[in-house]
Amino acid sequence: MGSAHTVAVFGAYGHTGRFVVAQLQDRGFVPVLSGRDADKLKALAASDPGLDVRQASVDDATSLDRALAGAAAVINCAGPFATTAAPVIEAALRAGIPYVDVAAEIEANVDTFAHFTDRARAAGAVIVPAMAFYGGLGDLLTTAAMGDWTAADEAHIAYGLSSWHPTAGTRAASKAVQGRRNGQRIRYRNGRLEYHTDDLPTLDWPFPEPMGARAVIGEFTMADVVTIPSHLTIPEVRTYMTVEAAKDVSAPDTPTPAAVDERGRSAQTFLVDVVVRSGGTERRAVARGQDIYAVSAPLAVEAVDRILAGRTRTVGVASAGDIFDAPDFLRALSAHLSLEVRQ
Repeated sequence: MGSAHTVAVFGAYGHTGRFVVAQLQDRGFVPVLSGRDADKLKALAASDPGLDVRQASVDDATSLDRALAGAAAVINCAGPFATTAAPVIEAALRAGIPYVDVAAEIEANVDTFAHFTDRARAAGAVIVPAMAFYGGLGDLLTTAAMGDWTAADEAHIAYGLSSWHPTAGTRAASKAVQGRRNGQRIRYRNGRLEYHTDDLPTLDWPFPEPMGARAVIGEFTMADVVTIPSHLTIPEVRTYMTVEAAKDVSAPDTPTPAAVDERGRSAQTFLVDVVVRSGGTERRAVARGQDIYAVSAPLAVEAVDRILAGRTRTVGVASAGDIFDAPDFLRALSAHLSLEVRQ
C-alpha cells in the first residue's frame, strides 16, 4: 500500500492521460507519470518538473512494479487496453492497490470481468474498468434512471455528439478491435453479447431540446453493453450515435481534437440521453457537457477518490454503477456536466 495521495497514471502523456494528470492535481493528488515511451514522459515532465517519472512497459513486470511502488492507486489511460489492461491489473494486484481504467474497448472490458473477477474478490481488491465517458457515464446514468427498479426490459443510451475528432489512441484501439472481430459487429440482445454482420440501421432519436430529433446509427455499440449488464438485469441494452459523429470517427482524415479553452478541451459538445423501460413505464436520465475525452478525467479521478475513501459498495471487478452511489457520483461531477433524471 502506498501514500494516500499518490496515484500512478499509466499512459500519462496520452491525450486523456494528460487530462487525468491535471485533474488529479486539481483534486490534491500527486500523480506519478508512467508509460512506455521514455521520450514522451520526459517531455510531459518538463512542463511540471516536480512530478515523478517512471518509464514502464507492459511486457516488463518489474518495470510496472517500480512504476506502482508507493502509489495508493493506478489509473490506466494507455490503449489499446486489450494489450495493457491485464498486465497493469496484475501489477496492481501485486502492489495491493486499486485499479481504474478508461477503456472503451468492449472485448478488453469483457476480458477484465472474465479473468479477474474471482481473484479480485478473493483478495478484497477493487478493479473498475471503463471508468470513462463510454462505459462509465452511461452506466451511472442508467443506474440513476432505474431508481428503485431492480430490473427493466430495455436500456437505450443515445450519444448526441456534435462531432468526434478521434485521438491517436482511439484510432489504435479501433484498429485492435477490428482485427479481433474479423469484420463482425457486436451488440447486446436477449441477455448476451452477440457478433453479427447485419447492416447498422439509421433512425431518428428524440433527443431533449434544444437538440431535438437527430439521425443516429442504431447499434453503434459501446462499452455500456458490458458495464450495465454486469450488475443490472436488463436483457436489451442498445447504444446509438449521431450520424455526424459516426462519420467523423470513421473517416481516415478527421483531425485530432484541438484545444479551444484554458483547460485544453475541444469545442465538441455531448448530450447522453438514457431511456430505460419496464412494461409500459419509461424513465430517463440526461447528461450534457463538453469534450468526451476531457470529461473522462473527472470520472476516473472521482472514482479513485471514492475508492480510497472507502465510499464503495462492493469489491472485486465492478462497473461504476455497481460500486458507487450513482446519483451521488453524478452530482459530484456538476462542475463538468449537467444532469437531469426523470422518474
